[in-house]
Amino acid sequence: MKTILNVVWLVLSGLWLFLGYLLAGVLLCITIIGIPFGIAAFRIGLYALWPFGYTTVERRDAGAASCVGNVLWLLLAGWWLALTHIATGIALCITIIGIPFGIANFKLIPVALLPLGREIVPTDQPFATR
Repeated sequence: MKTILNVVWLVLSGLWLFLGYLLAGVLLCITIIGIPFGIAAFRIGLYALWPFGYTTVERRDAGAASCVGNVLWLLLAGWWLALTHIATGIALCITIIGIPFGIANFKLIPVALLPLGREIVPTDQPFATR
């Protein structure tokens, strides 16, 4: 079932979200300071490309640098990305068939707001240590 949902997601909105996060990641990696943010954008982009079957967990070893980075991300990009996911989620939830895809968009909001210090893991092992 996850595969079917992911394929339909890819066609409806996953590809466009992935391309947007990919473009943002490339632009952020231009400067040395933006490289951690670019890597986070690439990670979110892959998660946005194939979201069913994966979840996010907070990393215990994330330190103060990820907290400061999350504040910068929130102010510069996270707020706008979260609003985009909210609008897309509401639009997808209008139809009964679109409800799982709207929920997947809502699932992406916390990652879009605060991506640093989070790890994307399969849903069958959300508490596994890596």
